[in-house]
Amino acid sequence: MAEVALDHVTKIFPGNVVAVRDATLQVKDLELMVLVGPSGCGKSTTLRMVAGLEEITEGTISIAGRVVNDVPPKDRDIAMVFQNYALYPHMTVYNNMAFGLKLRRYRKSVIERRVREAAQILGIEGLLDRKPKALSGGQRQRVAVGRAIVRKPSVFLFDEPLSNLDAKLRVEMRAELNKLHRKLETTMIYVTHDQVEAMTLGDRIAVMRDGTLQQVAPPLEIYERPVNKFVAGFIGTPPMNFLEGQIVATDGRLHFDEGTCRLPLPRSFEKALEGMVGRRATLGLRPELLEPAQPGAEGDGARFRATVNVVEPLGDEMLVYLSTGKHDLIAKVDSHHRLEVGEEVEVSAQMDRSHVFDQQSEKNLTASTNEA
Repeated sequence: MAEVALDHVTKIFPGNVVAVRDATLQVKDLELMVLVGPSGCGKSTTLRMVAGLEEITEGTISIAGRVVNDVPPKDRDIAMVFQNYALYPHMTVYNNMAFGLKLRRYRKSVIERRVREAAQILGIEGLLDRKPKALSGGQRQRVAVGRAIVRKPSVFLFDEPLSNLDAKLRVEMRAELNKLHRKLETTMIYVTHDQVEAMTLGDRIAVMRDGTLQQVAPPLEIYERPVNKFVAGFIGTPPMNFLEGQIVATDGRLHFDEGTCRLPLPRSFEKALEGMVGRRATLGLRPELLEPAQPGAEGDGARFRATVNVVEPLGDEMLVYLSTGKHDLIAKVDSHHRLEVGEEVEVSAQMDRSHVFDQQSEKNLTASTNEA
């Protein structure tokens, strides 16, 4: 078993700079946990504390049930893959992968077997005699991963390993890492600022902001039921649309008054929004929940007028930038729609998947009503 547990972990740097604040996180055995958040949120610091590269100010970290606060990195049974690969330029691929095992005085036959096995898993058998300067970025990344694999650790730690690759190669390497996780059947903690990587790789995602864990859940749950406005806006591409307005009661049901229109809120929201009538709130609508209304089609009245500012074709879909006069919005729609810049259109909103956030606390008041 290789569970990793953080119990009320805090990291304070000199000058009273709080990098991580009271983080409690349970990474299950064989799980791929992704730590995601904007630059400076504390995700890499958290990973480095697990690795033993940063001292803990408060709290405890356990690996496989053993508290490792005072255990040196080499004795934690972990292997870390860094952002910059950290390969020795004067060594061949084989020697780069074998170096850690040689330091630990493994038998030559064991080193040979492990390096060959790792190279086969990663598809780099033909590169073992090359040096790093003769490799592409993706090949260097595979070597860095291979160097970790030969250790056969209980836990793999990845610190933004794909950030130096081009967009196409990142997509390919994401798929490779997913396959690798299934093959190795090992606990992994993966750090990234890219929410697309987080959504596609993680069994669960831990979203961080300013050193504090915001939400820990499976990807679809975070997407469909974000606990607050920050998580809602950070996860999703393009990001969620936010409209400022007021909750009002009209014709026996609740509406969101945006200023230029009133959108009916789902009946399922009524209990969650008790006491909110007359108060300011923020409505969240993901881009795929907006589309040009079909003429004559019946709906629930969740429609509003908007002007088309920009149209971005993406092949089978397109992004449409809209303005209500009070708010700028993005809609992700099917490319069969014919929309012109400057055109005024009627937009239909799927309110049953919308979110209402408290303006002061930014808490999602309707999270429990949305299905993941």
